[in-house]
Amino acid sequence: MANTEATLKEAMSSIEGTTGVALVDYTSGMALGTLGGGKDFNLEVAAAGNTDVIRAKLRTMEHLGLKEEIEDILITLNTQYHLIRLLKTRGGNGLFLYLVLDAGRANLAMARHQLKKIEAELEV
Repeated sequence: MANTEATLKEAMSSIEGTTGVALVDYTSGMALGTLGGGKDFNLEVAAAGNTDVIRAKLRTMEHLGLKEEIEDILITLNTQYHLIRLLKTRGGNGLFLYLVLDAGRANLAMARHQLKKIEAELEV
């Protein structure tokens, strides 16, 4: 089992095209840990903003009576992919992994696969 810091490092190093990663509590909007980003991309702000995305989707699913679980949410921009993966592991309730990828270098299918594997190893 990996801790938060090891998990973020693994995501940055093992997922091609990753420019930032965060572990976020979507009940509070607080990032529990971040790695990457930079002066042009504030991961703390992005993490807090993406909590609204998750809350809106969960609310919509509830209104529709959908009994499904969200596996991940993908937002595609011109040059980036933003991948939000809700954690299902023990202790991960209310948390998500947020991954920012360079669209020109990333393989989205492999990124999703690797993020799922990293989630399974995370212990919160």
